[in-house]
Amino acid sequence: MADPANPAHAADESHHSGHSNSFAALALGAIGVVFGDIGTSPLYAMREALHHSKSGGASELAVLGVVSLMIWALILIVTVKYVFFLMRADNKGEGGTLALMALAQRHLPKRSAAVFFLGVIGAALFYGDGVITPAMSVLSAVEGMKDAPGLGGRVDAYIVPISAVVLVGLFLVQAKGTHRMAAFFGPITAVWFIVLGVLGVMHIAADLSIFRALNPIYGVEFLMHDGLVGFVILGSVFLAVTGAEALYADMGHFGKRPIQSAWLYFVLPCLTLNYLGQGAYVLANPEARHNPFWDMVPEIAYWPVLVLATLATIIASQAVITGAFSMTQQAVQLGLLPRIDIRRTSETQAGQIYVPQVNTFLMIGVLVLLFAFKTSSGLAAAYGIAVTGSMFVDTLLFYVIVKYMWKRPTWQAALASGSFAVLDLVFISSNMLKIPDGAWLPLAMGAVMVLVMWTWNRGSQILSDKARRDSVSLLELSEILKARAPHRAPGTAIFLTSDPDMAPVALMHNLKHNKVLHEKNIILTVRTAETPRVKEDDRVLIEPINDDFKRVTISYGFMESPNVPKALGLCRKQGLKFDIMATSFFLGRRSVVAAAQSGMPLWQDKIFIFLMRNAANPTDFFKIPPGRVVELGTQVTV
Repeated sequence: MADPANPAHAADESHHSGHSNSFAALALGAIGVVFGDIGTSPLYAMREALHHSKSGGASELAVLGVVSLMIWALILIVTVKYVFFLMRADNKGEGGTLALMALAQRHLPKRSAAVFFLGVIGAALFYGDGVITPAMSVLSAVEGMKDAPGLGGRVDAYIVPISAVVLVGLFLVQAKGTHRMAAFFGPITAVWFIVLGVLGVMHIAADLSIFRALNPIYGVEFLMHDGLVGFVILGSVFLAVTGAEALYADMGHFGKRPIQSAWLYFVLPCLTLNYLGQGAYVLANPEARHNPFWDMVPEIAYWPVLVLATLATIIASQAVITGAFSMTQQAVQLGLLPRIDIRRTSETQAGQIYVPQVNTFLMIGVLVLLFAFKTSSGLAAAYGIAVTGSMFVDTLLFYVIVKYMWKRPTWQAALASGSFAVLDLVFISSNMLKIPDGAWLPLAMGAVMVLVMWTWNRGSQILSDKARRDSVSLLELSEILKARAPHRAPGTAIFLTSDPDMAPVALMHNLKHNKVLHEKNIILTVRTAETPRVKEDDRVLIEPINDDFKRVTISYGFMESPNVPKALGLCRKQGLKFDIMATSFFLGRRSVVAAAQSGMPLWQDKIFIFLMRNAANPTDFFKIPPGRVVELGTQVTV
């Protein structure tokens, strides 16, 4: 079923995972970044699942059933679906919903609106999940202070404020860049997983019969025994696998095999031992079911584990925040969001970026959730629905990959994706029962993001079509200029345009009002490829149109940030030489006015205009020297 490994993939993997790092270093780095979210699930997943059972977690069947369901969820969803199948569907070494969408579009006979919309939904749900994860993770760790030795429950009123301080501090340091802290992420999280495994082993001996939970029959029997309540419990069981999609999304940073090895030989065994240990401890001490993780921590080790848990949840939150930055960069490059201020925080590491607007949006959202729900149990009601939706989107796109990229028969593609889809739908249905208790929130956030992305993409297409209808082609303009030669100005003029075949608006205005044409004129288009990165040799394409004009196309991958002056420096290799400080960049600035008769409803026009007014200045976005830019405005309706 899966695409066999090939040397090209291995080369890509080596290129994207970074420099000459050893396999062990990459695997350690993956443990810190990729598995942070799923590694903090033991803090609350078992507690929430037992709490919702008919017996309140007091019966033997409830304990065995919950542990069995969690372990098999880790095996089926994380190991089988993501590690063994989806990680083989990489886009030049990159993973994630948008990378998968671009890959699917590239292999379809023609572009599909359905595949595009699936990518939009997946990206939107990621933002919904990204707001909840930091609040849930940090709060669940800080709540450990309630039972900490020496405090005697006197800190209950300070749990939320302390969590808020930790989270605000985390968001404030984002502008400094995380590459220095990242060196500590792997070792700290590795120690955390070792502690999880050791705690599990320490308490498995309390009731060795817990090993029966490795038999999936106990999970099925438990669900049948509890009926509808058992179906509700699946929503809590799913908390054990939140963060599974990170294996796929972060594949480009660390490489496929380091992530797979770290999961199979280290993370999965540690998680399994911990859940078995929690189960054995509850079987031996039923009263521990209310907070099994913290109850099983020995008093002598309580404070060190509490500090380590807090650090682990901060790291898990950091992974989600940087993931949101990366997702935003991809969305901007793929035309799903307007240009936005994206800053590089490292000169050597391509993935180190900071997006101020997204950082602010996430911080406000996290704090609102924190003070609205106040407890990790309350947040658990809202947690999971966005992740299940995102996983289901991955499954649907996987069908396209199997059928069109791997060229398998339809029945094989349906069988491969259908089996995962059934599993996804079961968990989606269970999590939807949480909607009245707070799960509506990430869905509402996701819906807003879908509306924003759809509006921006649709409005941009309408403007592009309108500009094309109102413009003349470059060839037609060349004939006109031959008949009526304008005054020539010395130097080079570069006209930025999204349509390289038509005369840019700025060029037409310059001819109309200034009645001049530069000695050298370049029609420049910045194009986003459906691959994560573009090789330097393929970055620039120069096409002579005639003596007056040359067409230059600069290509970037959807994981790259454009830098026009740097790319133009590559033109020298192809014989196009010019001094950038003697070059003028002409940009067309459009003033957009809503029109009821356009392709979108009036209310949607207003959303598009708002987005356009708040988009980053193209001068800053493309890293063009501000002193070399000439802007010519025009008014258009949308």
